[in-house]
Amino acid sequence: MTATLTPDQLDLEAARLYDTAAWQQIVTNWQYTAVEPTLRTATEATQTPADTTPGDWRNLLSVPVDQLITDAVRSIPAAPPTERALPGRLGAILPDRLHTWRRIGQADIRPSTHLAYARQVIAEWGWMNDPYRLRNGRGARCICGGLLTAHRLGYGSTDTMNAAGAWILTELRHQAQPWTGLIGHWNRQPGRTKEQALALIDRTIVRASHAGD
Repeated sequence: MTATLTPDQLDLEAARLYDTAAWQQIVTNWQYTAVEPTLRTATEATQTPADTTPGDWRNLLSVPVDQLITDAVRSIPAAPPTERALPGRLGAILPDRLHTWRRIGQADIRPSTHLAYARQVIAEWGWMNDPYRLRNGRGARCICGGLLTAHRLGYGSTDTMNAAGAWILTELRHQAQPWTGLIGHWNRQPGRTKEQALALIDRTIVRASHAGD
């Protein structure tokens, strides 16, 4: 139940998703780099496939046309989120469960769009790195807290929120100095700043968006 989910529980759910084979396949293919062409023998080069004619442009492709189209469509970045103003400072301080009514009638969104709303929460309401807390007394959130709050404000389903967290872990694993721990542990590191947290989310939005998420 999202009403009782904590940032650490979200962190663990995202980590479980990140460790699945399906997620690793998404991560592996997110850049959609071109497949290296295979060399054909002299005999193969003189043979004409039954469904093509000499000079057919499809003979030059190393992957099926359908796959090229699918990869091109998925590589188109997700649209930016529709501007929706956050509740005021009082809304930042109120318990998140009081915002769940805002989910009524809201359609699901892509993880990259959910991340953009979580970034808006942290940028406008503040960022904090107190351990094991969703927010502090001023309404500031940690990164996982921002994801949870965005969900409770109506921006994305639970699955979308978990996928957004898994994308953050993906970005952390692919840094120049890879981070192998959880999001919360990264967020709580001494010397961590709000600017670093927002920059991490920005990079994650780019990664997820270019993967079609």
